[in-house]
Amino acid sequence: MVVDRKDIGSWLSGPDTSGISRYPGARLGLPESGPGSIARAGRRFAAIIVDWGLALLISNYAFGGDAWATLAIFAVEQTLLVGTLGYSIGHRLLGISVIRPGGGTPGPLAALVRALLLCLVIPAVIFDPDQRGLHDRAMNTLLIRR
Repeated sequence: MVVDRKDIGSWLSGPDTSGISRYPGARLGLPESGPGSIARAGRRFAAIIVDWGLALLISNYAFGGDAWATLAIFAVEQTLLVGTLGYSIGHRLLGISVIRPGGGTPGPLAALVRALLLCLVIPAVIFDPDQRGLHDRAMNTLLIRR
């Protein structure tokens, strides 16, 4: 039995990508780059580092660096700022914000649940093709460039 190229060509050509968008956010009607586009992982990671650093600073000063206090301060910051303004301090410094798909801030309840899921870490590091973490998908929010 002789194997020729047509027998193995289907897997050599790669997976079917016909249903995958050209760029993150395309399926959501967002631009590829610039204001209104999906915030990429680098900005998101830097923003969370800034927010965690601020929570750690407050925790060290007020609670002796207690890990649970740091986590609680982080969650409160995320809930209050994202729920009312649409961005945390880290988001603001890095030019990104959290919105609903139609525009506007997520609101207090969505921000609270989003913050709690973010504190669990795992939902935040699992992404869909539009680079939305599970915490954003669960609350129907988008993290976009401003």
